[in-house]
Amino acid sequence: QVQLVESGGGLVQPGGSLRLSCTTSGSILSFYTMGWYRQVPGKQRESVAGITSGGMPNYADSVKGRFTISRDNAKNTMYLQMNGLKPEDTAVYRCYGQRYGIDYWGKGTLVTVSS
Repeated sequence: QVQLVESGGGLVQPGGSLRLSCTTSGSILSFYTMGWYRQVPGKQRESVAGITSGGMPNYADSVKGRFTISRDNAKNTMYLQMNGLKPEDTAVYRCYGQRYGIDYWGKGTLVTVSS
């Protein structure tokens, strides 16, 4: 019954911006840690950004300075603000959360960066 649902993906030109959202069923406060992963066919799944229940963020080197992760507990939503998008950012982005030692994954939202 616990679900994570992403939204906000789409097609954007290089240098553009997108904001991804991940909403949780029930309280987001029950998740110890949350984050965003991305995957391209033929490549290993990559951790993009994470955030603790206390709001401490961390980022992959490839997105530092361009992406910002945040969460709004009142809205049960985690966000990924993506600026300065590059073609290599093209991927399916998935929301991840750990709740009481169990991993949960969203179905993913596609981000395509292309001219």
